[in-house]
Amino acid sequence: MNRHSPARRAAASTLAVLVVLVLLVVVAAGWWLKRGGGDGVAVAPDRHQVERTSFDITVLASGELAALTQTEIASQLEIRATITEIVDEGVWVNRGDLLIQLDDEEIRNRIKDVEVAVKNAETGLQTAQSDLQIRRDTAASDLSLADVDVRLALLAIRAWEEGHDVSQRQQLALEVETTKKDYDRLIARFAASADLLAQEFISQDEFDRDEIEMIRAKSRYEQAELALRVYEEFQREQDIEKLRADLKKMQDKRTETAQRSANEITTLETAVENREVALNRERERLAKARAQLERCRIIAPQDGLVVYASSLSTGRHGRNEQSPPQVGTELARNRTVMILPDTSQMVAEVKVNEALSGRIKAGQSALVHSDAVPDESLAGTVIGVGVLAESGGWRDPLRRDYTVRIKLDDGNSMGLKPSMRCRANIYVDRVDDVLAVPVAAVHHAGRESYVYTPDGSGFAQRAVSTGRASEFLVEIHEGLAEGDVVLLREPAREQITQRLERETPGSDAVAQRSGRPQGSAANATPTGQRPQGAAQRPSGETTRRRGKRASSS
Repeated sequence: MNRHSPARRAAASTLAVLVVLVLLVVVAAGWWLKRGGGDGVAVAPDRHQVERTSFDITVLASGELAALTQTEIASQLEIRATITEIVDEGVWVNRGDLLIQLDDEEIRNRIKDVEVAVKNAETGLQTAQSDLQIRRDTAASDLSLADVDVRLALLAIRAWEEGHDVSQRQQLALEVETTKKDYDRLIARFAASADLLAQEFISQDEFDRDEIEMIRAKSRYEQAELALRVYEEFQREQDIEKLRADLKKMQDKRTETAQRSANEITTLETAVENREVALNRERERLAKARAQLERCRIIAPQDGLVVYASSLSTGRHGRNEQSPPQVGTELARNRTVMILPDTSQMVAEVKVNEALSGRIKAGQSALVHSDAVPDESLAGTVIGVGVLAESGGWRDPLRRDYTVRIKLDDGNSMGLKPSMRCRANIYVDRVDDVLAVPVAAVHHAGRESYVYTPDGSGFAQRAVSTGRASEFLVEIHEGLAEGDVVLLREPAREQITQRLERETPGSDAVAQRSGRPQGSAANATPTGQRPQGAAQRPSGETTRRRGKRASSS
């Protein structure tokens, strides 16, 4: 003991010196704060110096891990069957491995009986089918002739459209054009004759003949125009309708031939159909029985981890309501026996309150923490948000949550398993290079937001305009400047040296009390609105979280 006493005395002396130095630092910090502080100097633990910063806006959620894809395994037999072999739970199986073998003796006996019935049904079918084929060949010949008549009618329409109609319209148009030119020529000649008559170069008889020729030319021009209009508006439509009527007649004749042949074939088909129905029924029974025999062997459709359905089935009080399957267990149809989750790709299924669900979008990044490996962070991407909200159950019937699925980027390198608890931080926005203060520094009164700033020996309320917010920081639009100091808690009543007046919108009283010019932008902006991007949550939860942050600060 004496050998170590000098060292212990030295340590005690060193500790005393450190305590004195700490006390001096505290006193100096208090003196600096009373004087207002200075740039680059630390502030008290319950205060924060406003600065420009960048931060992420995240939504916190919790839930469970699950496989991205999983397959349910159930009995597909129409009868109840007994398990004769089953793979153990927790075993990793590959695609094609046997999962369950069911008793198949009853199904094998049924197959033998149905095979005899199929052979008897095939005996009389071939003769009836031969007679039917002959009549079908005859009907095909009749329809071929009717098709020729239809094609001829179609060709007549085409010949009219591409030949006669085009020629007739060109001819009538030519007649209109030539008579128009002749009429114009005679009008000019008649005008010239009038001048000549006035100068007595021609006689009145010659003048009258020129006028008669002009009148006749006008009549020919008007007749040509009338002929073209009559053809375009009446004759042309009559011609095409007649040709179409001939086509319709040929088509109706073909339809009549087809119907007559079909009626004659129906009689022969009846006998064949009766035999075919009986044969098909027996064949279906045979195929169904053979398919049922194959379903007695339940094969793994994909790689995966075997999980019994009984391990997932829980009652209202959390107890299993289904016994694990084993050899001798009788299975009903479509009863899920096990599932095969593909754990090579995992997802986090977390619950997000309906107030925040609208901000979650597919493609957003997230960071997932599993309770199984709490020291590791798993990067992920949101792949979907549930369509319908889920109730909080009997414990909280008014709560509504949406399920958000987050795909882990690295698949499952850590050997995670379904149903492991997890937490997720979903990144919904990024705020860069803005003035920001801790959430605990911002207070609300009605539609106003404010902070407390040092004012002599106390603190004064100062109105602020807030923007986006994360779980920890709030963006400040107006009301604070870089380097200002704000209080991270609610001061005692006697420490408040100046309060904001609650005035109607547009009043300048608040500006006067806060030391800003009347009509400033800070006063013009509603400060009571919730910060843009701030996560909405019940007021009780907000108060609790702020209280924790303020106390921890």
